[in-house]
Amino acid sequence: MKFPSYLQSTAEKESSSSSSSPDGLMVQINRSVEGVDVKLLFHLHLRYPSCPPGISVSSSVLSRTQCHDIRQKLLDQAAALPPEPMVHQLVEWLQCVVTESFTGGEEEEGGEMKEAEQWTAALSLDHIRSPNRYISLLERWTQQLQLSGRLLLGQSILVILQGARSNIKEFCRLLRTVKVDVDSSGKKCKERMMKVLTESPTSSFSGHEYGSQKIQGFVVKNYKSLPELTAAFQEINMTGLYQQIRPSLRDSTAVTLPPPK
Repeated sequence: MKFPSYLQSTAEKESSSSSSSPDGLMVQINRSVEGVDVKLLFHLHLRYPSCPPGISVSSSVLSRTQCHDIRQKLLDQAAALPPEPMVHQLVEWLQCVVTESFTGGEEEEGGEMKEAEQWTAALSLDHIRSPNRYISLLERWTQQLQLSGRLLLGQSILVILQGARSNIKEFCRLLRTVKVDVDSSGKKCKERMMKVLTESPTSSFSGHEYGSQKIQGFVVKNYKSLPELTAAFQEINMTGLYQQIRPSLRDSTAVTLPPPK
């Protein structure tokens, strides 16, 4: 059966087959990852890619629990992607998921304790050419990952995030792997210039020197001057965070914030 155009590149690179069904298309892709043979079955509904595909995972090497875990992570990734052809991205992402299934168990016990701890991170974005698309994805991911924070738009584009450390890392991974913006020629592109300016437990910003509080919601704010930027950090009582990232901002004349009262 001939593959649709949006699956052709994937079909050429993988051992693949497809068959039609009354409610869409079934696509089977066999891939070897880290020496492990994995079979993916995608159910592309009639409304695909407006709705994400159904996914099943099987392997002669991986356990049923590992296959279930990989399937769930692929489904979560599919739900986080914009509504456009995504099978190729999901197949490419399989490498990371399978690797995690082998290494995750060693860190699981210590990770459960760290998961409950709130972290705060500051990210720097290079540019946003397609604000509607870009910002809507950031808002969707923060909601799905239960993160709060701020998107500060001005001479420097900053993303402040608060939540579980693993969810912040997942947010960063999505930024680097999903086509969130367009380049100078108008083609969709990934955010390869994102920088993590700082990442620490939120408790490290507490005390008289810095001050901190839990950020509520995810709010987009524009600023036109450094005083407006400093005011945005004062508003969320994150003066310590500002002091840490100030040397990394584009304008080296950034002002010094007074310590909180």
